[in-house]
Amino acid sequence: MFDPIQLSQKLARADRTFYTQEVCAEMVLKLERILQLKRERSAVILAHNYQRPEIFEVADYTGDSLGLSLNAAEVEDAEVIVFCGVHFMAETAKVVNPSKTVLLPNLQAGCSLADTADADDLAKRIVALRLVHDDLGVVCYVNTTAAVKALCDAVCTSANAVEIVAAMPNKSILFLPDRNLAAYVAKQVPEKEVIPWDGYCYVHQEIAAESVITVRDHHPGIKILVHPECRDDVLRLADAALSTSGMVKYAQKSDAMEFLAVTECGLSDLLAIEVPNKRFYRACKICRFMKMITLDDIIASLENLQPEITLPDSVRAGAEASIHRMFELTRTVRSPIGGAAFCQ
Repeated sequence: MFDPIQLSQKLARADRTFYTQEVCAEMVLKLERILQLKRERSAVILAHNYQRPEIFEVADYTGDSLGLSLNAAEVEDAEVIVFCGVHFMAETAKVVNPSKTVLLPNLQAGCSLADTADADDLAKRIVALRLVHDDLGVVCYVNTTAAVKALCDAVCTSANAVEIVAAMPNKSILFLPDRNLAAYVAKQVPEKEVIPWDGYCYVHQEIAAESVITVRDHHPGIKILVHPECRDDVLRLADAALSTSGMVKYAQKSDAMEFLAVTECGLSDLLAIEVPNKRFYRACKICRFMKMITLDDIIASLENLQPEITLPDSVRAGAEASIHRMFELTRTVRSPIGGAAFCQ
């Protein structure tokens, strides 16, 4: 099914020095083994936009956290969900589709941002803040553990964070864990008091405004697309602040021919492959966690049906409630829990 020459030509758009015909010939054998195992195990593969380019070749769904949450919930015919992303994403898949076996091919694929918010610490912070803010609402970014989600009123993603906070009935909002996204939301929703948690994504935090300015100065007219997890000095340089899927859609629809995707480098790989008629430059960083899953990991995971993601019933139910609340507050997206539609 896979041809090494065609695969090399395609993936070389992301990295021509690595994806040689020889490398791709070895990958073809692994990709075909994965397709065989998917059939045998009745499995689907979900892959985040930051994954290695070769993983997209066997993914049934590719997207950002919001899109993959929807995809995970809509899996009906398959028995197994293989999540190629990081740990909190696989947990979310289990929350929205608890009857399925959910596999994370490499358990070391965690998230430095999610690690900044501990459920016990959050519980104590909520108690303390409610002594001062009697109308406190708690919104957590999807980049959190299921245990943290279970303590929150609503979940959000980078694609809908502003809408969620604006729609919350509370005037005071504890927003966690990303302080940069919290600052971005606070600017967009000035009528709310947004109380930030002091966490950040090390990948986006390390992206420097100087790098963006250098690319912009060398390519007049380039469109700068920035993820809202970036620092404010970087966001101020953006033509648009967007989620990863939002960047893909922007690049596909825009009349511009040159873009700078300011986020984890995997998105630039995806854009180069999916939108080959346009040119994409980089002012990005690599996430070591997002690159941990390999084709070999996927093969081993499907062969052994491990590592499996499991959650205590109380945690799963609490996280489900906060995710459901997100979709109640989001007018344009269908909820993955119960299938209710929320329209404009």
